[in-house]
Amino acid sequence: MNHAAIIGCGLMGCDIAAIFLAGGWRVTAVEPNRAHWPKALDRMASSIGQLEANPALAANASIVEKLSDIGWADVQVVVEAAPEKLALKQQVFAELDKLVPAGIPIASNASGYRITDIAGDCTTRERMANLHFFLPAHLVPGVEVVRGEHTDPAVCERLSEIMASLGRVPIKVAKDVPGFLANRIQHAMMREAFAVIDEGLGSAEDVDNAVRYCFGFRYLACGPIMQKELAGLETQLAAASTIYPSLHNNTEPAAILKQLVAENRLGPKTGRGFWDWTEESAAEARAGYERRLQASMKVLNLK
Repeated sequence: MNHAAIIGCGLMGCDIAAIFLAGGWRVTAVEPNRAHWPKALDRMASSIGQLEANPALAANASIVEKLSDIGWADVQVVVEAAPEKLALKQQVFAELDKLVPAGIPIASNASGYRITDIAGDCTTRERMANLHFFLPAHLVPGVEVVRGEHTDPAVCERLSEIMASLGRVPIKVAKDVPGFLANRIQHAMMREAFAVIDEGLGSAEDVDNAVRYCFGFRYLACGPIMQKELAGLETQLAAASTIYPSLHNNTEPAAILKQLVAENRLGPKTGRGFWDWTEESAAEARAGYERRLQASMKVLNLK
């Protein structure tokens, strides 16, 4: 049985573990807080079930307190999913650099830090890459495989092969830049989304509906580049020439976003954002969100 090591048992770590477990792998996860172990195993089992695999596969997961407790001899891939703190990730990678057998790929799920900076001066940094999942990791099939400045391209190929074998869609990112690939595109859209609310063009609900039921609706069937090609690139050129001059290119976050955060209106975690939230309404919204993601995976024949 293939063996993966997952470093960290937060939501990301547990859901990444579930992907491997649902694919028939054995997983050893690292979580220093023993009190969190039962909850982590429950999350893995639940996520495996959402992938329409047998939740009993969670029995192939074990949790240990320290990196040194992992039986490294047969580990075939390592995925770090520790909290998003650069110093912590650098510390973890410095340990992995010494503990993980030669030739085994070591990946970070960092969403904001470059693998080049995380790997730092590690002596085996050529086998270190970024493997960026999107929350919820088990229900969003795309995974960015980011090549650092020192990463051997063969390592990215191996990580891509592993992800594809587990029903994921690897997205190869050739340069280690802030935001990688998907988040650069996403944040360009989000800048405009918040800006149109700032200027009163539409409400938060209008923005969501425009994305979900207009152009975003098409993206489930076809990516934006192919969609524009099917429509005719000359149409895109004409629209871009008209629209681009009026688009926002602010280098600072939108005023409405700054205001909401300053007022501690962060969303469900504080009970209010653009919308008012209760525990029940937040749970209902998340459940509906996950159901739609599951349905979308079926439409795309992905698990």
